[in-house]
Amino acid sequence: MNPKAIIFDMDGVILDSETISDKTWAITQKEMGVQTDQDYLNMCRGTNHNDTLQILRQVFGPDFDAQKFLDRSIELFHQIENTEGIPLMPYVRETLEYLAPRYTLALASSTSGPAVKRQLTNAGVIDFFKTRTTGEQVVHSKPDPEIYLMACRSLGLEPAECVAVEDSPNGIRSAHAAGIPVIMVPDKIEPTPELESLCWKICPSLKTLAEFL
Repeated sequence: MNPKAIIFDMDGVILDSETISDKTWAITQKEMGVQTDQDYLNMCRGTNHNDTLQILRQVFGPDFDAQKFLDRSIELFHQIENTEGIPLMPYVRETLEYLAPRYTLALASSTSGPAVKRQLTNAGVIDFFKTRTTGEQVVHSKPDPEIYLMACRSLGLEPAECVAVEDSPNGIRSAHAAGIPVIMVPDKIEPTPELESLCWKICPSLKTLAEFL
């Protein structure tokens, strides 16, 4: 395989933001008096604002104030972001520095554009990415392939000319459905037989990308 571009997810691949999200969702659940298992949170990984609201209503019922829940969790996330910052995932900078001279790098994140720009700027890695395709630009986010197809168009490339780097089932399904070979770098969710069947490679960390890219 000789790809021309590498398209990265952000949360759980570039930034360790999933750890913060897990904390804020746990706090919000307690405040609003609701509780469910980890599966519902995993359903929301990689989805944009509108799709997350729909999932919350499916989990907690159609009358649940999903907007209030999401607003509160975002408020708590911003508090942690502003006081502690969002750390990079292991080996991010080294990996981007290795890949940048060899490939065009892009981003496909379900997070909103302003948040992506702010968080990548604060982390000091925004200049590595030629284009950023973000959650508010698409009707349906991951696992729908729309965001990855849009990212390919932003680069003027076909999906087969790119490789996607993802951590979540939604992201992996999205990139695969778009026709992009997928590398999984697990964060909160370990690979399942289904995910293994959708991936070109599975790496324990970003450090091992250099072995075949």
